[in-house]
Amino acid sequence: MKQEIKITVPNDYSAITLEKFLEMQDDLKAYENEIEAVNAALFYHLCGLRPEVVAAMDTQSYQQIRNHLHSFINKTDWELQRFITIDGVEYGFEPNLSEISYGAYLDLGKLNTIEINKDWPKVMSILYRKVKRKVGKLYEIEGYTTKEETEHWLKVGMDVHFGALFFFINLSRDLLNSTLNSTMKTTGAQLKLKQTLQKSGEIILQSMNSLLETLPNTKK
Repeated sequence: MKQEIKITVPNDYSAITLEKFLEMQDDLKAYENEIEAVNAALFYHLCGLRPEVVAAMDTQSYQQIRNHLHSFINKTDWELQRFITIDGVEYGFEPNLSEISYGAYLDLGKLNTIEINKDWPKVMSILYRKVKRKVGKLYEIEGYTTKEETEHWLKVGMDVHFGALFFFINLSRDLLNSTLNSTMKTTGAQLKLKQTLQKSGEIILQSMNSLLETLPNTKK
């Protein structure tokens, strides 16, 4: 006897919270060499379908859902969202990174890499803070403290998180390319540049590799 079930399939990452994404990421890494297990993890975390339910699905439905999920999980053209509202409170992205507070700079520097992992809520709490006022396209956010709340970022959609991450990836890549094209005048400056590029390059590569490795073999 056939049983009908209602399946909710997300259209994009805005429906996937950071909390759910981190849970999925753990399973994907655990089964990275098993394609069917990876697909099972996607169905479970993104659609709430347990393995036994997926196994009982007809082939056409399975393939349609799988192709739909793969169509958006491999997206990389995310845009930075400067404002995000959480529980009725508006947060704004740091409007001037060149003048970021020393405390925020130090806390970011404590992280080994800039990537979406268990430390990412801390990164978001540094980059986004409560909006104090707006004037046209200009806005001001509250000053950074070392006691910023982080837990609420776990409930925010991944479209916001990916937008912030790719902003840094693209910015770092642009800075790297422009710096490489510049002429350094002193040995000391060249040494400092080499060290800076090496560190920035490692962060960029680790961030991009982390994203690519999140969904191993899914394109197959």
